[in-house]
Amino acid sequence: MDTLHGSSPFPPIADYGFLSDCEVTALVASSGNIEWLCLPRLDSPSVFGAVLDRGAGRFRLGPADTFVPAARRYLPGTMVLETSWGTPQGWIIVRDVLLMGPWHHENELSHTHRRAPTDYDSDHVLLRTVRCVSGELQITLDCEPVLDYGRKPVNWSYTGRGYHQGLATAEGSDLRLRLTTDMRLGFEAGRAMARTLIREGETRFVALSWTEHEPPYTYDDAYKRLVWTAHHWQHWLARGDIPDHPWRGYLERSALTLKGLTFAPSGALVAAATTSLPETPGGERNWDYRYSWVRDSTFALWGLYTLGFDWEADDFFWFIADVAERDEELQIMYGVDGERDLTERILDHLEGYEGAKPVRIGNGAFDHRQNDVWGAVLDSFYIHIKSRDRLDDRIWPILVRQVEAAMKHWRETDRGIWEVRGEPQHFTSSKVMCWVAMDRGARLAELRGEPELAETWQAVADEIKDDICTNGVNENGIFRQHYGTDALDASLLLIPLVRFLPPDDPRVRATVLAIADDLTVDDLVLRYRTKETDDGLAGEEGTFTICSFWLVSALAEIGELQRARRLCEKLLSFASSLGLYAEEIDPVSGRQLGNFPQAFTHLALINAIIHIIRAENHQRHPGTSPADHSLRRR
Repeated sequence: MDTLHGSSPFPPIADYGFLSDCEVTALVASSGNIEWLCLPRLDSPSVFGAVLDRGAGRFRLGPADTFVPAARRYLPGTMVLETSWGTPQGWIIVRDVLLMGPWHHENELSHTHRRAPTDYDSDHVLLRTVRCVSGELQITLDCEPVLDYGRKPVNWSYTGRGYHQGLATAEGSDLRLRLTTDMRLGFEAGRAMARTLIREGETRFVALSWTEHEPPYTYDDAYKRLVWTAHHWQHWLARGDIPDHPWRGYLERSALTLKGLTFAPSGALVAAATTSLPETPGGERNWDYRYSWVRDSTFALWGLYTLGFDWEADDFFWFIADVAERDEELQIMYGVDGERDLTERILDHLEGYEGAKPVRIGNGAFDHRQNDVWGAVLDSFYIHIKSRDRLDDRIWPILVRQVEAAMKHWRETDRGIWEVRGEPQHFTSSKVMCWVAMDRGARLAELRGEPELAETWQAVADEIKDDICTNGVNENGIFRQHYGTDALDASLLLIPLVRFLPPDDPRVRATVLAIADDLTVDDLVLRYRTKETDDGLAGEEGTFTICSFWLVSALAEIGELQRARRLCEKLLSFASSLGLYAEEIDPVSGRQLGNFPQAFTHLALINAIIHIIRAENHQRHPGTSPADHSLRRR
């Protein structure tokens, strides 16, 4: 058990490196432990689950007696993680990667992919390589998978490759893990182990594979496949259109992270790679985020289109279109292949990250009524169609059904954008998103050549706006969380971002500044005050990083560019050493909290940085229209 980080055996959440092949994801601690890997999909039960319980499986490769590396980084423009280790005896470099390769299904149909095939595909291989750059060093390999979230220990056996390959199986599981290496393996119960002395100029490799795709059998082959994967990521990133700006690196890492959180077979973007990393240390605010939220689609499509990643934006759009076409009642979230039933269960046998219980799989919010979902879908459709200037015949009936649902339900209560588990309310942000549904619907009806329908829908949009401006604003001209309170809510920052009101409206300015002044801790934004909001849970929570980035965007919108830039600089300083973000930040310690890495946070980062870049460009070129630098290309 690793006890590097004070009294806790668990690494800080921000300590983890993130790997992906766009079908599965992995988290790698700085100690060399792979502590999270779910197979065969990113939402499957874990094989390595030490991030939630130190006995739930791990896979370490590194120096025998040293656990703190000298340095870590991603190879530039890639998802290849490099860790450097130094001791008085020698130095080694370990590289970890989930391999990508050429498309594997030339002679047979893939039964997993619904989106258009690309030139590349997941290899279903986790590769770890070691190179000794000076001196000599004892290295150890310790691979201990425990399947089904730590409930099923494996049995190891040798294959026809003798001491260089092991096969792990578990009773009651169809999953078969192969461990292939140029080191000599030995087995102790559920552990595959190797220990060897590596000298200057020497190399070693180990590959964990879980399908019929072949792993590398030599270091040379392993290195070639690592290089192919690195080049794949660099070529993918080069397709983008990322501004030449001092913050370019944050945009690039966010883009790579979002691509890594995409499930390539369906195009779904998951909220995060993990489940039950706590929002409050030791608390109960622990959720499974390995699903795709419809509300993420608006910011995802805007961010991906803005950075030039149209293919990925299109794939996510069609994933949303698929479920919207299939389901009469649209859910707020889905499984990565469009699954509807995400019934929540508690894994009592797991200790939880630093004792934070319960550990949950599934997400009970999947059947919540959240009235913002129609606005998210319509805004997504609008962004997609505006990027193409055509309205697909398949899309029109889906669009009509969503607009009509918003028109039917906008007067009803819901649980709001934060999925509160208290009593439903008339949340202002939900009403705003219903307005978005009607407003975008009316615009698209005009594009479609349906003027009467456009007029009808616009009339409802105007009715919703009047209702919000009458009931959703307090006596000081500040928008309120819901109609029954004067409490603030960070979701109100969306009001200028979705163009509900112009940024120079006094109510918009008053709301943004009230949130900046009264809903922050050391400048970082809370979702809401837990003492003022019945969210059905106990305890406090940290500041939500997405909300802080929303504040950057909103400040830029209302002309407070200097304040926006200062806050953005502060938020960027809280990135992990690898440029990654969880869901929350403790404003006092800077500690990251919640599931990791968090897609919504990286989407909001892109939004905020682009806002500042466009505002700076407008300052330098005042002759241009502010609309040229606005949030959306409208």
